[in-house]
Amino acid sequence: MPKRDFSEVVQEIFQADPRYTVESYTFIREGLDYTLKHLRRNSGGGGPSLKGHVSGQELLHGIRDYALREFGPMSKTVLNEWGIKKCEDFGDIVFNLVKYGVLGKTDSDSLSDFKNGFSFHEAFVKPFRPHGPEDAASAAEGEASSPRSKLPRKTKPKVQKPESQGL
Repeated sequence: MPKRDFSEVVQEIFQADPRYTVESYTFIREGLDYTLKHLRRNSGGGGPSLKGHVSGQELLHGIRDYALREFGPMSKTVLNEWGIKKCEDFGDIVFNLVKYGVLGKTDSDSLSDFKNGFSFHEAFVKPFRPHGPEDAASAAEGEASSPRSKLPRKTKPKVQKPESQGL
C-alpha cells in the first residue's frame, strides 16, 4: 500500500469528523515531533523507550509546551478556534490519526490517557496573568511609575493675541 500524503488523510478525517479543523491535526503532528525531540534531549539521546512512542500524558505535556512556545498568551484562543477546548480533544485527534493509519498505538494506549490532563485555563491563561494581589498591585503601580508617566504633561501653548495698532 503506497504511503498517503498527510494533508490528504487529514482532509478525509475532516470530512468524516468535522469537530476539529485541519490545522488542529497539523498542530498535533508538530506537537508530537516537538515532544519526541524534547524527550530525547532530556534523556541524553535515548529517547522514548519504544520506537517513537510517547504516552498520552507525555504527549499532553509536550503539546502544552509546544502551544505555549508557538502561540504564547494566544494559545487557548487558537486551540479553541480549532475546536480544541480540553485535553480529551487532543486524544480524539490523536485517535483519529491512529484510526486512519497516520499514527500507531500500543495495546495499553487509550483515549482515557487524555482525560483530566490539565485545565486549559491553568495551562494557557494563568501563566500570563499576575500571580497574586501584590503582583497585581505592583503591575498597576508600575504603570503609574513608568518612565512615560514621569514625563511632563503637554499643555496647550498660550496663544498671544496680536496687539491692535491704532490708525
